[in-house]
Amino acid sequence: MVQSAVLGFPRIGPNRELKKITESYWKGKASVDELLKVGKDIRVANWKLQKEAGVDIIPSNDFSYYDQVLDLSLLFNVVPERYTKYDLPLLDIMFAMGRGLQRKATETSKAIDVTALEMVKWFDSNYHYVRPTFSHSTEFKLNGQKPVDEFLEAKELGIQTRPVLLGPVSFLLLGKADKGSLDLEPLSLLDKLLPLYKELLTKLQVAGATEVQLDEPVLVLDLEKSAQSAIRKAYEYLGKQPGLPRITLATYFGTTLPNLDSLKKLPIGGLHFDFVRAPEQFDKVLNIIEKDQVLSVGIVDGRNIWKNNFAKSSELVGKAVSKLGSDRVVVATSSSLLHTPVDLENEPKLDPEIKDWFSFATQKVKEVVIIRKNVAGEDVKAELEANAKSVASRAASKRTNDEAVQKRVASINEKLSTRSAPFAQRLAEQKKVFDFPLFPTTTIGSFPQTKDIRINRNKFVKGTISAEEYEKFINSEIESVIRFQEEVGLDFLVHGEPERNDMVQYFGEKIQGYTFTINGWVQSYGSRYVRPPIIVGDLSRPEAMSVKESVYAQSITTKPVKGMLTGPVTCLRWSFPRDDVDQKTQAMQLALALRDEVNDLEAAGIKVIQVDEPAIREGLPLRAGDERSAYLRWAAQAFRVATSGVQSKTQIHSHFCYSDLDPSHIKALDADVVSIEFSKKDDPNYIAEFKEYPNHIGLGLFDIHSPRVPSKEEFISKIENILKSYPADKFWVNPDCGLKTREWDETRASLTNMVAAAKHFREQYKK
Repeated sequence: MVQSAVLGFPRIGPNRELKKITESYWKGKASVDELLKVGKDIRVANWKLQKEAGVDIIPSNDFSYYDQVLDLSLLFNVVPERYTKYDLPLLDIMFAMGRGLQRKATETSKAIDVTALEMVKWFDSNYHYVRPTFSHSTEFKLNGQKPVDEFLEAKELGIQTRPVLLGPVSFLLLGKADKGSLDLEPLSLLDKLLPLYKELLTKLQVAGATEVQLDEPVLVLDLEKSAQSAIRKAYEYLGKQPGLPRITLATYFGTTLPNLDSLKKLPIGGLHFDFVRAPEQFDKVLNIIEKDQVLSVGIVDGRNIWKNNFAKSSELVGKAVSKLGSDRVVVATSSSLLHTPVDLENEPKLDPEIKDWFSFATQKVKEVVIIRKNVAGEDVKAELEANAKSVASRAASKRTNDEAVQKRVASINEKLSTRSAPFAQRLAEQKKVFDFPLFPTTTIGSFPQTKDIRINRNKFVKGTISAEEYEKFINSEIESVIRFQEEVGLDFLVHGEPERNDMVQYFGEKIQGYTFTINGWVQSYGSRYVRPPIIVGDLSRPEAMSVKESVYAQSITTKPVKGMLTGPVTCLRWSFPRDDVDQKTQAMQLALALRDEVNDLEAAGIKVIQVDEPAIREGLPLRAGDERSAYLRWAAQAFRVATSGVQSKTQIHSHFCYSDLDPSHIKALDADVVSIEFSKKDDPNYIAEFKEYPNHIGLGLFDIHSPRVPSKEEFISKIENILKSYPADKFWVNPDCGLKTREWDETRASLTNMVAAAKHFREQYKK
């Protein structure tokens, strides 16, 4: 009999319960018992929801208080010594690894000051994971048994689950060597790691687990032969161990075809593939499934919110059943549903026509079950008819097409995406305007979003205060931020973005072609959740979006204030995009909308405009080749379309964070100044890669996701290291990213120390 499976479910809770209790715990306002209780309540609710929907294979160990990869690092004792010397509980060690920890000494405890581990994007998604960090002294052992405990928790409810773990090869390849062990190749640790997987799987078997899901998403990357061999070695080892639970090896986010040989004839129970992102691999995948193996068909999209087409999905699953038999096919989500909002029913204000096109995690669980029932011959006629009606409604809707926008995109040419002069000439003109010093200081854009800001924004949205009252409040916040920056001594200021809820949502709400949710939250990292807007039609800008606030900020200071915009690729990647129009077209539509805004800012007297593109690396196709080359061309062109309409004397900035960046990608944007997340980078070669970058650059000097405050001496030390490889006359001084999530006392202390360090080097370079 065909079965249904979910690879993972959102762990945030339908009303962001996890965020609220976790942040309360960090602030000392909630106990560890309260934190653990909320976590258990979320897990129980998720298991029951899937059980009641009729899912056959329900995941466990898909829950985390911060990040599932970080959980595994803690579980396997991949914990650098700097986190273990303070005798912290395991939970607090995990949080310290994820976000850093700084605590003053007390009568009963010693001082703690430790930075967070590096955080990077999870493949091409907007989820971030904490990178495993290995050293020559790493000693693998089990710290507790979280996967076993959560399996038993579900078992007590009468729910048999399939525990989920990141597989050993992906765990190693997605990690890095710690500073001091840079000659270490993480994959060389495989022989030491595999016995630990065996030990853990044995414990799961004793607890009653009959099957486990081991995720190996690296199989969709360009793997060297050594990595392909490591896959075979790992699963031949684990698959041949007597008495272990049956293993389903899962891949997702792309095609496995170049690595498919490494999966042939493995002694494991089944294989899962993502046929939403890579349907082209279907026929070849069918041919490698052994007679005793099950094929898990990932056909319900775990990355987007569009309703599944039951007819097409059932046809594909039916082909698998015809070849393999009904008892060897599983209908599944393409990946974990972590990347989708929890429940569409939490959206009472969505336009009914548009809402009918969507499916969130709770609805996707039901989709998996309906497709399974349809393929199995069960009566789901009503569901199929309703689904067909929804699919047809979207395809025929007039909301999706705007002829004027389409014509404008068709007119884009190279001239439209080229600045009027090369950088050297632009720089000469900009120096006449700004006369900026050596080591100019700035921030990335946002300042702390206080409770007062959120309350007043909520009042305005609900209509309990007028537009005039809200504008007066926002202006007062802007003035406070401007005065603060002047007091601290920053050179290039920002208005602080108090009016903005999110760097994409704010602009999406002002761009025609978007729609929005109230509770469509998705975890980005830790307790940072985002509410991605949804692109439902062609995109255009009806009116100015940010000019008013920027002009006000500039009017109250003599220092330059940067206009702040989110770039076209980031607006696209951090939204749920259309799946009926290619992404290049959507990016160009956004670029034209932003071009209008950039030009309006310049016309209003704003001389520095920052167009952030933190997602540009995230959008890079996972494999090298023609698709990646094409993406790099159109992504850079979209940025230039947005920014090339200004005069040479107008300075264009951009910002990038939490990705492995290539200088050539950034060079193609031709921004005058770029700022890059750098504080967690331990590799000195990373600086050298940017040495030949022709324009100006700021390598971020402190981690804005951590509450710890670097000292002036720490800033000086970091800058000294940078200047060993990077020219002083091109270097800007700035944080890693925006300061939205920080408290004001941390912000003041960090920026004060940062500016003091910049002044230290100005004095030094005068001599």
